[in-house]
Amino acid sequence: MIPVQPVENQLSVLKNQLSDELSRILNYWIKNTPDAAFGGFFGRIDNESRVISQSPKGSVLNARILWSFSAAYNLTKKTEYLEYADRAYQYIIHRFIDNKYGGVYWTVDHTGKPLDTKKQVYANAFTIYGLSEYYSASGNKDAKELAISLYRLLVEHSYDTEKTGYLEAFTRDWQPISDLRLSAKDANEKKTANTHLHVLEAYTNLYRIWPDEGLKLQIITLVHNFFDHFIDRDTHHLALFFDEDWNSKSALVSYGHDIEATWLLQEAAEVISNEVLVEQIKNINLKIADATVSGIDSDGGLWYEYEPADDHLTKEKHWWVQAEAMVGFYNAWQISGADKYLALAEQNWAFVQNKILDKKNGEWFWGIDEKGELMPGEDKAGLWKCPYHNSRACIEIIKRTK
Repeated sequence: MIPVQPVENQLSVLKNQLSDELSRILNYWIKNTPDAAFGGFFGRIDNESRVISQSPKGSVLNARILWSFSAAYNLTKKTEYLEYADRAYQYIIHRFIDNKYGGVYWTVDHTGKPLDTKKQVYANAFTIYGLSEYYSASGNKDAKELAISLYRLLVEHSYDTEKTGYLEAFTRDWQPISDLRLSAKDANEKKTANTHLHVLEAYTNLYRIWPDEGLKLQIITLVHNFFDHFIDRDTHHLALFFDEDWNSKSALVSYGHDIEATWLLQEAAEVISNEVLVEQIKNINLKIADATVSGIDSDGGLWYEYEPADDHLTKEKHWWVQAEAMVGFYNAWQISGADKYLALAEQNWAFVQNKILDKKNGEWFWGIDEKGELMPGEDKAGLWKCPYHNSRACIEIIKRTK
């Protein structure tokens, strides 16, 4: 009989592995991504770690770099991480902040000049998220004030005072815009689960440094948006796209967003110390986690998306989906004590080690396809490929194993 490993030993091994992985992820970004010629960080690096020169630089990428290095510093107190957080902060305030109309540009060109000047609420939320973490790391009061001002802009221009929720995007001067999409694959709808989830995440982090009552009410309202609209009470998957009147426009299942929502909703309720919400969310979380299990492959990896209308499973395993599965299932284990959830988190991490880590060049590959082969033409760093999901997964589980 093989002896059962005590859970304390399991968690110690997991913590040590993820501590090492966090260092490897951030060392990759330190070594490969700073742009010595034009400042900040390169806009795109391919799967072979080759810089694609003259690529646009994205506000989401830079805000996530700011958050990742700030959060890593807050965890480890390694001064080098704060130096790179400083670099990201300086680039954001000098290149991405729109000093005329407020908010952040979607992209700048490789030299730092404004390129796509639309105001995507998602990008502004991530800037609040990164600035809040940076303030915790640095004590920079200007960063805190900027985060608060961006929050107030979103409430003023994006918040639906009649029906609640946040509208998706605007022109540079915060006027209505016809194309609301974050990316070409998204539905062109006014309210989305993805944006609301990350507005909630941003507001939660802002509340940690600025416990404002109006902000708390916004967080509570956002949580109820998930209860009332985004979480399908029959399937326990998230409905992803809605019109302005909260009419659902898609049945598409995103396994990564499902499992990510579980722990971010719980975190929000815990940060504002609302025990009633915490208990409600914990009960829902286990149902969402169980629904997400249907997307897990035999190798422990989590598939990307499922379209019930034509019973089509997108058989790709993206890096960020795996990172969220690790945290989400670990959180489900903490809620329930059920060993099956801890096993799912560990199996997913084993899958990442086997298939997603770039053991030659560092960082995580974008993902693999149905055949287990690397998805071609994807980024190692880019508008969407950032050190955020994977570093955050490491940081969350390290903190939770303590």
